[in-house]
Amino acid sequence: MNKLVVVSAGLSVPSSTRLLGDRLAAATAARTGAEIQVIEVRDLAVEIAHNLTNGFPGPALATALDAVTEADGLIVVTPVFSASYSGLFKSFFDVLGARDKDALAGKPVLVAATGGTARHSLVLEHALRPLFAYLRAVVVPTGVYAASEDWGAEGLPERVERAAGELAALMTGLSARPPAARREADGFTVVPFEEQLAALRT
Repeated sequence: MNKLVVVSAGLSVPSSTRLLGDRLAAATAARTGAEIQVIEVRDLAVEIAHNLTNGFPGPALATALDAVTEADGLIVVTPVFSASYSGLFKSFFDVLGARDKDALAGKPVLVAATGGTARHSLVLEHALRPLFAYLRAVVVPTGVYAASEDWGAEGLPERVERAAGELAALMTGLSARPPAARREADGFTVVPFEEQLAALRT
């Protein structure tokens, strides 16, 4: 079974950031049957701070880092602070990168964010997408931003479904099966992603 991990950097309880992550995860799991695990970064704040100063993760942080590293797909959701991702969100991935620079290499990632106004929607393109491109993740084309006025309005459910479909397609390509496996979809031959990577290496 595929494993889907959600990293939520929401600070409040309940959190619109967590709600968006849950919706994206449910839509992705509906297509893949993946097992969902949610990591609330706020619960790891103290251990993240200690790791940044002493270089050693506490037990809860180590478990979370292992979950992200072993995931078949990743959904990352952050609230917007000062037109960018939160510092705690960035610190979590700084710790992950310091521990294993290849942890996200080739991993399908769906980026999402929440904020009080639609004016911050470009955070997906100028902050989140470059961060995960630097970590060599495979970021799905559709990012999802939800402003306060988007909840219950038209448009958000469609963006959630489109992004989830893209992530599910990548996760399906990365699932364990023979390297030569192919499947036909709408008249096109779909090549598993790991086989495409292998072809590039050779």
